[in-house]
Amino acid sequence: MDDPDDLEDHAEDARRARWTASVTGVLLTLMGIAAALLRCAGPAPALAPAAYALGAVVCAPAAVLGHRGHTRRALWLLIAGVMVMAVGDQVD
Repeated sequence: MDDPDDLEDHAEDARRARWTASVTGVLLTLMGIAAALLRCAGPAPALAPAAYALGAVVCAPAAVLGHRGHTRRALWLLIAGVMVMAVGDQVD
C-alpha cells in the first residue's frame, strides 16, 4: 500500500513543479518582450529584437502548459525559448 505521507509528498512535488514552470514561463516571456523592446530602440540589427520576441513567444505557452501540469513539455519549451533568445544575444 502507498503511505499517505508519500502521496502528500508527491502531490506537493507536483504542485511545486507546476508553479515553477508557470512562473519561469511568465518571467522569461516578460524578459524576452522587454529585451526585444530595448533592442528595437537601439542600433541593434533587426535579427536581435526578432529573436528575443520569438523566444518570448515560445516561452509563453510553457507558462500555460506548466500551469496545466505538463511540466516536461513546459521545460522543453523554456529551453527552446532561451536558446532562441541566446541567438538574439549573439547577434547583438
